[in-house]
Amino acid sequence: MRTLRQPENAYVYTLSAEHPPIATIPCDETVLIETIDAFEGRLQSPEDLYSQKCPGPPRANPQTGPFFIEGAEPGDTLIVSIKEIEPAEDFAITALIPEFGGLTGTSYTATLDTPLPESTRILPIEGKSLRFSDELSLPLAPFIGTLGTAPDLEAISSLVPGYWGGNMDCVETAAGSRVWLPVHNEGALFFIGDAHARQGDGEVTGVAAEMSARVTLSFSLRKQHSIPWPRIETEEHLMVVGSARPLEDAARIAWKSLIDWLKEDFDFDPLEAYQLLGLAGEMRLGNMVDPNYSMVAKLAKRWLPPKPKKK
Repeated sequence: MRTLRQPENAYVYTLSAEHPPIATIPCDETVLIETIDAFEGRLQSPEDLYSQKCPGPPRANPQTGPFFIEGAEPGDTLIVSIKEIEPAEDFAITALIPEFGGLTGTSYTATLDTPLPESTRILPIEGKSLRFSDELSLPLAPFIGTLGTAPDLEAISSLVPGYWGGNMDCVETAAGSRVWLPVHNEGALFFIGDAHARQGDGEVTGVAAEMSARVTLSFSLRKQHSIPWPRIETEEHLMVVGSARPLEDAARIAWKSLIDWLKEDFDFDPLEAYQLLGLAGEMRLGNMVDPNYSMVAKLAKRWLPPKPKKK
């Protein structure tokens, strides 16, 4: 299995077709991709503060990539199978960053309030646990915060989620998930980074348990099948991620796109699917802190109709 990593000091902070691919990956290959934490390794102790170590413009969410996926063409769907996510170091980092987070004034929600005190907290990784304090440890629940494909025209900050994927911060992008992403460029141009050891719903402080990681992936394509928004599939659920502001528009995008999926692949009448989601749908808040917010609409596969028997 090949190990792929970014050239030294060459992490990228936008998802763009202007970045040259760092490797080509055929769809029949499983690869291990190394990612660095959201602060590019600049925060190593409680004395390292974001404002001092990561001065503006904002340096967060460095991406490994892009990767050229053989056979991917505009109008296809890239399916990313996440097989394993392992911490690359024995600690994760969380922090309070001035004017960033869900419960403080920000550049998008401007207030006269004094910013919250800045701090950095190192979280030791001990086996399958993350030590929050001497009294409290939490189970590891690793996932990928940012993954996506290059949009067709724009260079998008790696802090922003949207139709291309990006910084969705959805805990569902974990080992065992298949993430569906739209392809807008030849080779798809896939980016990945911002691994988290765990995160609460909404990433309310703006920072999860950020970690460097080794991520084992493989890729497949659904040819000539275009999707408008990222999808996630597990053994138990179908999911769609919507990203927008205000939050209710992100939710609407996710629900509507899930109805479209049920219509396309499972022969649902759209209004019947709408009513089913009103009774059995689930929703999770991915993030409420990024330039766009992300919501995940879900339907358990046990509510899908049985597949017709082959004659």
